[in-house]
Amino acid sequence: MVNKRSGKPPAKKARRKPITIGKRSYSANKSSSPKKRSVKSDKPTAKPARASRAGSKSSKKQPKGFWSKVFGKTVYWSLVMSVWAGLIGVFVLVTYASDLPDTSGLWQVERRPSVTFLDRHGQVIAVQGAAYAPPVELGKLPDSLIDAILSVEDRRFYDHFGVDIIGLARAMWANVRAGHIVQGGSTLTQQLAKNLFLSSERTYKRKAQELMLALWLEQKFSKDEILSLYLNRVYFGRGAWGVEAAALSYFGKPAIDLDLGEAAMIAGLLKAPNRYSPTSDLARAERRATIVLDVMVKTGKISSEEQERAFAKPILVKPVKATPSASYFVDWLAPQVRRRVGEVKTDLIVHTTLDLTAQRAAERALAKVLTADQAKKNANQGALVALAPDGGVEAMAGGKSYAKSQFNRATQAKRQPGSAFKPFVYLAALENGLGPWTIREDKPVTIGDWTPRNYKDEFKGKISLKTALATSVNTVAVQLTEEVGRTRVARTARRLGMDMPIATTRSMSLGTNATSLIELTSAYAPFANGGYRAQPHGISKISVQGGPVLWQRKQIPPSKVIADHELAGINLMLQTVITEGTGRRARIAGYEAGGKTGTTNRFRDAWFIGYAGAETAGVWVGDDQNRPMAQVTGGGLPAQIWQAYMSEWLKKRPSPNPALIMAPEITETPEEDPLSDLLVSLSEKLE
Repeated sequence: MVNKRSGKPPAKKARRKPITIGKRSYSANKSSSPKKRSVKSDKPTAKPARASRAGSKSSKKQPKGFWSKVFGKTVYWSLVMSVWAGLIGVFVLVTYASDLPDTSGLWQVERRPSVTFLDRHGQVIAVQGAAYAPPVELGKLPDSLIDAILSVEDRRFYDHFGVDIIGLARAMWANVRAGHIVQGGSTLTQQLAKNLFLSSERTYKRKAQELMLALWLEQKFSKDEILSLYLNRVYFGRGAWGVEAAALSYFGKPAIDLDLGEAAMIAGLLKAPNRYSPTSDLARAERRATIVLDVMVKTGKISSEEQERAFAKPILVKPVKATPSASYFVDWLAPQVRRRVGEVKTDLIVHTTLDLTAQRAAERALAKVLTADQAKKNANQGALVALAPDGGVEAMAGGKSYAKSQFNRATQAKRQPGSAFKPFVYLAALENGLGPWTIREDKPVTIGDWTPRNYKDEFKGKISLKTALATSVNTVAVQLTEEVGRTRVARTARRLGMDMPIATTRSMSLGTNATSLIELTSAYAPFANGGYRAQPHGISKISVQGGPVLWQRKQIPPSKVIADHELAGINLMLQTVITEGTGRRARIAGYEAGGKTGTTNRFRDAWFIGYAGAETAGVWVGDDQNRPMAQVTGGGLPAQIWQAYMSEWLKKRPSPNPALIMAPEITETPEEDPLSDLLVSLSEKLE
């Protein structure tokens, strides 16, 4: 283009060198606003030295806006995570809520059936199952009962919304300090939700449902209604559901009449109803009630003076209808009832073979002999079981005290019988042609690398089998077992009722195969009842209360397991044990009794199994920890317990069955035995 004035072409405008600010270039004749584009220079601009060392400087000093960016990103991802957590929570909530139980029957009580056990004469032994009473209004209950329960179960009940955050944090802190769980964080509302609608399984699903149901209960009902539901529906042990049933069951009075001490004991049951039941262990229940009273004082519900008055007033617990140790028998039968009739939804009556008179005699015999002095010898436990001629259990004491230990030593414990196994060895010998007067020599015997020893490490020489059994000579029993055969001895024991596995080892004749007291006693019953097998049993009939019979024991003729001749021989030998041998402390004036003692190595177990007047009973004494006793043998404490029981029971028992077949008598005429004659002949020649 030509300039009109000069006629010359226009000169080019000189461009100013751009000014570099940071990393951007701005033209001097342009706006300094960073939003506008900078004009490019004809020459490349060099980067500032500060910018070239950005990497080394950035670690020391962050550029402006760094922390705001970090904060922004933190908020952003927190929101994202919160959204996802919410979505997951909603998903879990919907999933668990879809499986919640039906709450429409909240006020309806589903009555659980009870089982009543009767002895052979129709007397009540025990009642298992649920005991119910009409619901009681909250306003009619004593304040001491409500305060006691809330003090130990949920002291912030009226302050939380169904879930106690403060209580949960306090429980967590206490558990952390203790290193194990010492407190629970569940509220009373949560406990009610679990008891009403859920099972006791420990799963996250069950806990989530428990929380949802607790919140639902809090929205649906008032605090007083929730508390009323809880007090009328919670389990207090002894089959009692609700405070009214518990008060009637334990103290024989309605809940409105409970005093402070009784209320504290009722409240103490909630932690573990069976463990803290005053009918199981009164001392433990009293200690738990003391803790409840201490908490009530701490929370200001009662004064120290009221606590002292509660301590001063004795608590009278309503006794059970039967003897306490009869619970061993009931526990033994309970699974059998379910196997016989299955799960039923009606009250049952179980007619049993137990005789409460015999049961009380058994408990008294154990208590009389197993004193504190005997416990110092580690003879701190014992068991007794008594059988009728047909095997029906007439008495069962599985230990000294059911309240202190529910382990049934008559049925559950497996112990070596020791010499109490020897009658099966001698019966096998009689069935093999030998007799009570057959001669055998008490001498050292070696089988392989094993040499059995007698109790006093002495040998009597030639003795009859009758004497060998009466004095419990080990060497003769071992010789007889090898003579007639171990398998034959094992078959004989099984035929009489020893259903345990019997290992045919070289020491089997000395009772090294473990068995239970009830099994060993039942195997002795054929010696007393005429030679018939007696299967131990405790149930004669099961019926619906006021209804039909569901199951009845069949009257099957018993099988003859001992022939009359051999039965007479073994009876004579077992009677000699009591009249002349190791069982002399079991003698009963006016009765012919037979039996056998048994003692295991290091005096760990002591037994006496015997019979008189067709009644059979077995006794075991020992230590639950299997510690050796101090020189306690089967002819000592067990024989004394057996004698104390049998002498009382024979006087009080009903008339014996006249149809009972008794064993024939045997005359003391030595049988011909070629081996005995040979030994005598050789002895005479040597002399």
